[in-house]
Amino acid sequence: MKRIVKTTGALVLGAVIMAASSMSVMATERSYTYNYDYWGDVQDSPDTYTVTKVYTATAFGLETNFKSPEGMFVKDDMIYICDTGNNRIVQIRRTGTEQFEVIRIFDSIKGNTEVKKLSGPTDIAISEEGDIFISDKGNARIVRVDQDLNYKLEFGLPVDSTVSAEATFQPSKIVIDTAGRVYCIATGINQGLCKYEADGTFTGFVGATPVTYNWMDYIWKKFATQEQRARMISFVPTSYDNIYMDHEGFIYACAGGQDEGDLDSGAAQAIRKLNLLGSNILVENGEYPAYGDLYWGEGGGYKGPSYYTDVTVMENDIYVCLDRNRGRLFGYDDQGMLVFVFGGNGNMDGYFRNPAAIEHMGHDLLVLDSLDCSVTLFTPTEFGNLIYQAIEQFDAGDYEASGESWKNVMEMNGNYDLAYIGIGRSLLRQERYREAMDYFELKYDADNYSKAYKQYRKEWVEDHIVIIVIVILVLFLVPLSIGRIKEIKHEIDIADIFRT
Repeated sequence: MKRIVKTTGALVLGAVIMAASSMSVMATERSYTYNYDYWGDVQDSPDTYTVTKVYTATAFGLETNFKSPEGMFVKDDMIYICDTGNNRIVQIRRTGTEQFEVIRIFDSIKGNTEVKKLSGPTDIAISEEGDIFISDKGNARIVRVDQDLNYKLEFGLPVDSTVSAEATFQPSKIVIDTAGRVYCIATGINQGLCKYEADGTFTGFVGATPVTYNWMDYIWKKFATQEQRARMISFVPTSYDNIYMDHEGFIYACAGGQDEGDLDSGAAQAIRKLNLLGSNILVENGEYPAYGDLYWGEGGGYKGPSYYTDVTVMENDIYVCLDRNRGRLFGYDDQGMLVFVFGGNGNMDGYFRNPAAIEHMGHDLLVLDSLDCSVTLFTPTEFGNLIYQAIEQFDAGDYEASGESWKNVMEMNGNYDLAYIGIGRSLLRQERYREAMDYFELKYDADNYSKAYKQYRKEWVEDHIVIIVIVILVLFLVPLSIGRIKEIKHEIDIADIFRT
């Protein structure tokens, strides 16, 4: 009996050890941060960011918890959180790496004769002069106030033939340019961004997304009756989910979820960079468009492509997109190359339940979770700082230092394609074309390889022009000389024959 018990115990213990070891292997194989290589394979990466702290309302020092917060705005050391469910805006100052203090909470606007309460504020923006613009969605307006919350102006329903005068204005997201112009996303309006001048005048729509459609539906509509067409879905532009204005005045707009057909055809535009004319000028030189994950599982109830719900752009032109579908952050450089991916859905630190907004303070990232009612602060790791250092050194024209920084990145992650390309670009700018070609060839960067090869060929020709000329002359002169010698010999031979 004891032998049976011992045997059974040993088997159970072995099973537990094997299960624990397999779980350990799974844990080590699972990476929080990853990237895609040239072939589209997932490559694990050292973490570019680490969670510093998760802040709830209590952690900020508030007595009342957040309720369905939807918007967040950062200016200098100030954070403004739109606590939508509580009809208020919370202004917080960052006083240290992990220290924050609440400056004020406001839920109303001071008018000339009355005080009007905010109703479901969804976004906020601060102008260069310090005026505050609030997307007061519940009151169907965008309101402009001074720093003391005194009413100055409001923006209402666009006056346009395509918008019904009886429609309810529901502004959701706003940005302000240096001239005080307001660009707004409004629920139910899909013609693009509503544009208002500084005096409140509506001047039209900008940046409408291209209309996409299924060819079979298009052909069917051509032959359908008027009644059948009325019952069919109309081909209309996709409305935006969020917008962000960078330090140069360009607007980055999130087009939300993408159709799988668009992803397959390459027509997807999950993120757009709009100029003053509303044209998309986003550079996409990466192997894959900036639309998030290349592969989609259906585990945990999450399926389909990434859904960009917000974006923030750093001063080094790295833009970070927030995926609402799987709670991930996708960072891209100014060439559209993927820099990092991290995050996920869950209740642990660094994971999200319903991410709603993203902002940055320097290189630090802040993510607002509307369901968890919290703000997660991410700070770059040594690996992340090295990447930013290399990019910023290159932008500053210090190409040699940038190359060295990229080599340090490569030492930490030998599978990081961007490091090889970064070294190649730095060598290209240093006019070390042959070495640059080697790095571009390693990562199949055909465009940059062609640029380096073109310059290398030109340089080689300039260095060997004398030899080339001599060879060309030899190739032409030797045959001519041989031919002339043969003619002279022939003439001599003929002359000898006639003499005899």
